[in-house]
Amino acid sequence: MAPLDQTRKASPQAAPGDIGSADTSKAGSRDIASRLLAWYDAHHRDLPWRVSPGAFARGVRADPYRVWMSEVMLQQTTVEAVKAYFRNFVEKWPTVEALAAAPAEEVMKAWAGLGYYSRARNLKACADLVALRGGRFPATEAGLRELPGIGAYTAAAIAAIAFDQPAAVVDGNVERVMTRLYSIETPLSEAKPQIRALVEKLVPQARPGDFAQAMMDLGATICTPKRPRCMLCPVREDCSAILSGDPERFPVRLPKDDKPLRRGAAFVAERADGAILLRKRPEKGLLGGMTEVPTTGWTARVDGATTADAAPFRADWRRAGQIGHVFTHFALELDVFHARVTGDAPSGHFWSLAHEISGEALPTVMKKAIEAAIPGATKKPSSYSAKRPA
Repeated sequence: MAPLDQTRKASPQAAPGDIGSADTSKAGSRDIASRLLAWYDAHHRDLPWRVSPGAFARGVRADPYRVWMSEVMLQQTTVEAVKAYFRNFVEKWPTVEALAAAPAEEVMKAWAGLGYYSRARNLKACADLVALRGGRFPATEAGLRELPGIGAYTAAAIAAIAFDQPAAVVDGNVERVMTRLYSIETPLSEAKPQIRALVEKLVPQARPGDFAQAMMDLGATICTPKRPRCMLCPVREDCSAILSGDPERFPVRLPKDDKPLRRGAAFVAERADGAILLRKRPEKGLLGGMTEVPTTGWTARVDGATTADAAPFRADWRRAGQIGHVFTHFALELDVFHARVTGDAPSGHFWSLAHEISGEALPTVMKKAIEAAIPGATKKPSSYSAKRPA
């Protein structure tokens, strides 16, 4: 890791290629923070989990429950994707006690489609523990990190936004802003401690929650990965990457390895009334606790079980196509087979009626498989008729 002084200093006298010390003085940090907060007051995003800027000074506090839920949902997920899920969750379960009292299966169903399902399991586990402790979230980063599913970033975000603690909140947007502000040449995978140390110097004692959200908004709306709108940036005068003439070069990343490919087969069994045969995945592991159609194991072998011969029971299986899905660590291809069947569900399986499918805890990959076999089957009942032609 490069030491902190191996960053370009943004100053009128510095040539774009010069290496100097970053301006991390208290005066410089206060100036950057104050301009960023002024910009945030005028241009902040209106999000369903936020209170208005300067709320703490007016005696209005953000609800730790809503801040926690939004931050968990936003892990590796876009703001636009989270909005509807967040509204649905707080409408169903407006308090942490209500979420703790909810059946785990209902929570998983409500989460279906948002991805990274360990977050949903941790959400429920965390709610259970907080409710058991009286329904109050810890106000410190250290206390928050003791809760299930809360890591360094989430703890800092909750501490700053909900409890006005001067915590360094560093997500992907903040990393991009900081690597450009200081032209950090160290590859991002190695520069994270350096970035955090620089953010810690910038965090103001007053309005640290607004500052954290301002940094996120700056990265999301101005300092974007491609075509950053530098002329609108409130801290452009301090940005070393602008002086270099190539802000998009930052953050520096090492080449990515290709994701390994795994293969398998999925079997969509349909009853005459449109019900689909499902089963629940084991609680632990990938997609733990979610619902799926029967599948083979997922293997990297080219000669793996991807044909109708690998079906869990005999039926007139017809190939319905192939779907692909990308997980964090591997890509998956599933050959999809469809059959009309009769009789009771095999042990460990259950029939889900046509009008219930959209409410099942189906991860996106399983929705893709079902849609390949029965187009429209996973849509909401209002847009899909249970009485499909035989």
